[in-house]
Amino acid sequence: MSEQTFEQMLDESFKTIHNGEVVEGTIIDVKPEEAVLNIGYKSDGILTRNEYTNEANFDLTTALHAGDKIEVKVIKVNDGEGQVLLSYKKLALEKGNKRIEEAFNSKEVLTAKVAQVLDGGLSVIVDEVRIFIPASLVSDVYEKDLTKYAGKEIEFVISEYNPKRRRYIGDRKQLMVAKKEEMQKELFARISVGDTVEGTVKNVTDFGAFIDLGGADGLLHISEMSWGRVENPKKVFKVGEVVKVLIKDIDGNKIALSRKFEDENPWKNASEKYAIGSVVNGKVARMTDFGAFVELEVGVDALLHVSQISKEHIDKPSDVLKVGQEITAKVVEFNETDKKISLSMKALLAPEPAAESAESAPAEDADVVSVDIEAVAAAETEAE
Repeated sequence: MSEQTFEQMLDESFKTIHNGEVVEGTIIDVKPEEAVLNIGYKSDGILTRNEYTNEANFDLTTALHAGDKIEVKVIKVNDGEGQVLLSYKKLALEKGNKRIEEAFNSKEVLTAKVAQVLDGGLSVIVDEVRIFIPASLVSDVYEKDLTKYAGKEIEFVISEYNPKRRRYIGDRKQLMVAKKEEMQKELFARISVGDTVEGTVKNVTDFGAFIDLGGADGLLHISEMSWGRVENPKKVFKVGEVVKVLIKDIDGNKIALSRKFEDENPWKNASEKYAIGSVVNGKVARMTDFGAFVELEVGVDALLHVSQISKEHIDKPSDVLKVGQEITAKVVEFNETDKKISLSMKALLAPEPAAESAESAPAEDADVVSVDIEAVAAAETEAE
């Protein structure tokens, strides 16, 4: 029986390993680009940065430390220099595939940081598995710019799992839709007509503003933005602004809003302030050919008819008045039901002096002349 050499006995003291085998190693040394592991084999194992993660320029010293134990997969027993090449990424990928499969089957909600913003969507990584979320499944509304998601953590579910083609599709949209439906249900159970609530301006158009009430949007029409006149909603509201609104009407899933709060109603005491005969001051707000509308206060306009501007004939108000001009007039008509007030500047003008004529005679003289003529006519008739 031949005796074994020392080298042979040393080799037999170490375990044997094979390509593809999963082993546990202890970290001996770590550098930014690679780590050296003792795996109980005659040669140390080398774990490079590229075999640890897909993240570019990752510093291994931030994640691995001497003395740490880690499971890795053997890629090559001998790299040609007597070293064993290891991979953490491949093992993690296998575990990740299993993790994604379980999440797909159970419809589990996953959370991951957006690793990359692509032209057609977002890329996230879960346990070394790269998952693609198409732009159409990122949100429940169209979003042209997805760069705001870069580096942010988002929630999603796996909507497609195909490991053979390495196709893993995530869906964030269905979570948002489900969440909004739940919020909408809670909102409609909580609000009723007449309630005052807070909302966030979501969008502003020429005809009104859409207010996010937290579960559903309400429409604040331009006619309901103020007791006064609003020419351009975009000059009054800004997207993202928090506003207080009144629930005016609820029709199915449609909510009509108003900013005309009753305690701010300018017509509340109008009958006292603008009683017939009152002299008021106002500002010309707009004009038509038949008259000028005068703002007495925000939300209270009165009509100054062209015939009530002056005692002289005027073709149209713009011949003598200008928008923004302050005027003083007398209230000649007040209709609280229809919210109509009529003014007259002419009523405040001094009366013209009575015209005198040399040919006119006092009333009593006229009566006398009239009687005399009748008497003369009667006498002449008798004489005949």
